[in-house]
Amino acid sequence: TGDIPAFPVVNPGLAPVTATITVTPHFALGGTSCDGPVQTFNITVNPTAQVNDPADQFVCHGALSAAVNFTTTNSGGTMTYTWVNSNPAIGLAVSGSGDIPAFSVTNPGTAPLIATITVTPHFALGGTSCDGPVQTFDITVNPTAQVNDPADQFICHGALSAAVNFTTTNTGGTMTYTWTNSNPSIGLAVSGTGDIPAFTVNNPGTAPEVATITVTPHFALGGTTCDGPVQTFDITVNPTAQVNDPAD
Repeated sequence: TGDIPAFPVVNPGLAPVTATITVTPHFALGGTSCDGPVQTFNITVNPTAQVNDPADQFVCHGALSAAVNFTTTNSGGTMTYTWVNSNPAIGLAVSGSGDIPAFSVTNPGTAPLIATITVTPHFALGGTSCDGPVQTFDITVNPTAQVNDPADQFICHGALSAAVNFTTTNTGGTMTYTWTNSNPSIGLAVSGTGDIPAFTVNNPGTAPEVATITVTPHFALGGTTCDGPVQTFDITVNPTAQVNDPAD
């Protein structure tokens, strides 16, 4: 009865809750009360806005990110989203609204770049917009894989080569290397992975044998592997020296 004071409204659900208030007026005079026609009005309580947590992404430098299409469990109103980006160096603006389309990511360095995206959901109905708790996700841009150029080798037939231990300036991920060999007759396989241990080189001929080794670096993080430019080096196997026997 009487006026309705302000009160904290409650709607823990995902859709608007509407209460219809029906008010009946009573006019009293001389001990007689006369009712009048009712009036109704609604109090609609919007839910707290909600946004599902987007998946983190791991992307190679120069590749396209996956588009981020924000979703929600809310219903019954208009959902909008605003977001901020902690690291615009990856190629994404500092802030924006709505979904994030695919974009070409960038990381010219040697270590991963991580951008944390913070998205705020907004639920609007009846001219009232209700914000919800933020969600965050990361876009990690892996660097291009890099391998330092190994030194060329010159070795005598039958001797041991120097072990080749590949090195890199990359950090922050797992580095692997694959390589191919243009001339397996020197005693080295046609291809392989990882470092090349010392091996006994072979050249039974009379001229040097040259094998060109092409190594490809791979940088892996977050289930994403990024290849880099190859390096090449030569292993030259000198023949055993020979001299024809002069006549007595």
